[in-house]
Amino acid sequence: MSKQLTKAEEQIMQVLWDLNEASVKEIIAVLPEPKPAYNTVSTIVRILENKEFVAHKPLGRGFMYYPIIDKETYSNQSLHKLMNGYFNGSFKSMVSFFVKENKMDVKELESILKEVNKKE
Repeated sequence: MSKQLTKAEEQIMQVLWDLNEASVKEIIAVLPEPKPAYNTVSTIVRILENKEFVAHKPLGRGFMYYPIIDKETYSNQSLHKLMNGYFNGSFKSMVSFFVKENKMDVKELESILKEVNKKE
């Protein structure tokens, strides 16, 4: 999976990841004001299906949509794209940038390192 999502597509995916499955009306209900038009959300969901992020099953006269790519997989892929595109593939350079730019304190950095060590 190397397809990137637009901001609008990502917003719809966040809703689907949170709800596990939803109709277009249910997606719209969760989105912030001003609410997008039904046709807009319906179009974005179909694009997400074409990109193979979402699938559907029949529900009455409509459809129930659900993610077929989990959030962690997408996040991991996006992070690698960011790292490769802006930090020459160097995780160290990327972390260093975020520490400097976000004025991260030592406790936050230690917390991140503990999380990384847990996963190894």
